[in-house]
Amino acid sequence: MQKQGAVNYKDGRFQPVIEKCDGCGRVVEQEGEQFCMSYLNPAAKWKLGICNFATHAKPEITVTKVRINPLKAAKRASKNK
Repeated sequence: MQKQGAVNYKDGRFQPVIEKCDGCGRVVEQEGEQFCMSYLNPAAKWKLGICNFATHAKPEITVTKVRINPLKAAKRASKNK
């Protein structure tokens, strides 16, 4: 039996990381190969976009400017006087 907290990444369940995982803080190296300590198959996490476990990549946030109706804005301004 293994001691508590020790993980054997070479047992076949964990898949090696892909290029997109380079620089991530969750990558561990065992016996010359790199594995993700959070997910078994890192390639599947990158299939639909950015991996939600990635510490090195942040999603792009787009801010859209809200268009305000000028008539409603004038009414709001007149109420505050």
